[in-house]
Amino acid sequence: MIHANRRSLLITGSALMGGACLAVPVRAQSADLVEGKDYRLVRPAQPADVPAGKLEVLEFFMYGCPHCNTLEPLLKAWSARQPADVVLRKVHVPFGERRHQQLFCTLEAMGKAEAVSPAVFRAIHVDRDRLETVDKMAALVSAQGLDAKQFRDTFDSFAVRTRMRRGAQLAESHGVDGVPAFSVNGKFYTAPSMAGSHAGALSVVERLLARERKAS
Repeated sequence: MIHANRRSLLITGSALMGGACLAVPVRAQSADLVEGKDYRLVRPAQPADVPAGKLEVLEFFMYGCPHCNTLEPLLKAWSARQPADVVLRKVHVPFGERRHQQLFCTLEAMGKAEAVSPAVFRAIHVDRDRLETVDKMAALVSAQGLDAKQFRDTFDSFAVRTRMRRGAQLAESHGVDGVPAFSVNGKFYTAPSMAGSHAGALSVVERLLARERKAS
């Protein structure tokens, strides 16, 4: 898990590429969730940005985080088997390489984040390309079938900068101090570092969703 100082929202370059990250040990799950151990409350609770009758799950992540990269296929499989009332949204946090946040928000604005993100993770974590310049990003998205000029125009747009500010606000309001991490309906916060593993965190999210369904 990559940690961040909440005030500065910055990490070192070595942590970005995984040099300062430690594997999260797996521990046995208890039958009942324990507040402060498996999850914590978001104070104050944040409004969920979903239609009535839906439940929101936010994943706070970074392209440069190796644990986020490892989680990605598990999260995709988990999301595919969720009921129709679950809405999963990804929020690229602003600490670390801000250009990566800008890249994600650009892809999101173009409606291509889900399609292109696997290639971004692969470039960073397999090909060891930091994608530190707009030229490198444009080349990557062009290889994925996107229009490079449209990408560049969107990258520097007001809409993308608005999305970036909103991502920073969400990270701050949920008290995000590391990634990957999850918010459930703006009320509960959990992470692999709390639940013991990636799979454990997703299990906690599922049980918190079930709790929300019963409460509604």
